[in-house]
Amino acid sequence: MPADKPSPLLTVCDLNVGFQHPSGYQRALTNLNFDLYRHEVLALVGESGSGKSLTALSILGLLPADARIGGTVTFAGQSLLDASPRQLQQLRGKRIAMIFQDPRLALDPVFSIGEQIAEVLLTHKKARDRAAARARTLELLQLVEIPDAAGRIDAYPHQLSGGQCQRVMIAMALACDPDMLIADEPTTALDATIQKEILQMLRQLRRRIDIAILLITHDMGVVANIADRAIVLRRGEIVETADIADLFSRPRADYTRALLAAIPRYQRKPPAAAFADAPVRVNVEGLHVEYRRRGQRFRALDNVSLSLPAGCFTGLVGESGSGKSTLGRALAGLISPSAGDITIDNVSMARGKSEDIRRIRQAIGFVFQSPRSSLNPRYSIAQSIAEPLEVHTDASKAAVAAQVDSLLEQVGLGAQWRQRYPHQLSGGQCQRVAIARALALKPTLLIADEPTSALDVSVQAHILDLLQKLQREYQFSCLFISHDLVVVSQLCRDVAVLKDGRLMEYGSVDNVLHRPGHAYTARLVDSMLHPLTASRRP
Repeated sequence: MPADKPSPLLTVCDLNVGFQHPSGYQRALTNLNFDLYRHEVLALVGESGSGKSLTALSILGLLPADARIGGTVTFAGQSLLDASPRQLQQLRGKRIAMIFQDPRLALDPVFSIGEQIAEVLLTHKKARDRAAARARTLELLQLVEIPDAAGRIDAYPHQLSGGQCQRVMIAMALACDPDMLIADEPTTALDATIQKEILQMLRQLRRRIDIAILLITHDMGVVANIADRAIVLRRGEIVETADIADLFSRPRADYTRALLAAIPRYQRKPPAAAFADAPVRVNVEGLHVEYRRRGQRFRALDNVSLSLPAGCFTGLVGESGSGKSTLGRALAGLISPSAGDITIDNVSMARGKSEDIRRIRQAIGFVFQSPRSSLNPRYSIAQSIAEPLEVHTDASKAAVAAQVDSLLEQVGLGAQWRQRYPHQLSGGQCQRVAIARALALKPTLLIADEPTSALDVSVQAHILDLLQKLQREYQFSCLFISHDLVVVSQLCRDVAVLKDGRLMEYGSVDNVLHRPGHAYTARLVDSMLHPLTASRRP
């Protein structure tokens, strides 16, 4: 933060937000007060549902129609709460840009990524014609390091990995050189190396131009590496505001201390139970997955072989686009391999009997990377969790309802959430619902694709403990796909490292992460962000 602070770019004063429900008025934000200066990175930190994203939506004028808002929000001398819809539309994207938490929902699936970025440039008159807009779009895609940017400018969101979609969102946000950037969990779904690069890019951007960044995150490693100050929110109220050095070394609030205590520590050794011998439940042998792109073959997985023991977590790490999610989907039977075989409980997915394959697939649970995309927006939370029980079991309605309530309690939500819908939940709450749904049939194989990436640290610890407890009880195998090597080091017995669809290393966590034998693995380990060991920006 600059030493001289002539005036804040953004001032929030006595901000209150509430909603009228049939049961009465519910306050969501209470008397928020803070300033944001040019060149400054201010972090909003708190658990899911604490009001972080709601604060950002209040600033942008994107609250739902039934919201009641009070107080003042001033941006560059202009009152945002009194601004007309047209004035807000002119500000959004041009002077205030936002990176949303879920890029797949924010990007339009029927337009290419190039068309969507170009449309922003043309709408705000940042390009004279479509040719100039396309040229600038290519520069932006290269800036955020989209692989083969020229070849992927015409790609659609579904053809990119989650991390690549997030980079497209960042490129779109930067298109108009905004004065202020609201970054809502901008690196949540990114692997460690890309996360570090994105944070470095945001730091450089902050220095290069007069930009302020309001960072919304649950990741204390991100906060320690990029933020100047932090505001800790709990249940819509500010419990602490502090410079970063003071926040981590001398937290004042009990709640802040609890958040810091919940941060996972990088384990030098895997858990002792992981050394026990365990029978192999899942075998992957010489797996190949190919796609066609513009008439050419693209190999997403290239001769991948590994084993998943019963009752053990096997970590799968690598950069976005490395093939992690592709391997998970192949295991779940959502995509067909072009070569190789998967054997689960001695049943070959390539050569087994159809009834055996159906039985095995019913016993596979999947937690997707994007929880909102995996939940039906027309289903209540109870309906989403109950669906696999209703389809695959003969349980009565009462038994299904009781199981739904039990699962909601286990993932930390409670039965009072059963009649709500996905759009009424935060990203972290949606992820917990997705985990409850995946556990509904007590799977023998659980494929967890970034299952805790959207969760705050305290809930993350609860979910990891829950998964470990359930695994000890039911002895399911788990493929744990993650970019968080700290979590992998705590949870997993073995870990596989993928790069460009190829297996770089595979072995015990102790050998692979603590004594990497490949330069790529060493780079991943070096890119870890952790608040206790974070390298501060120069």
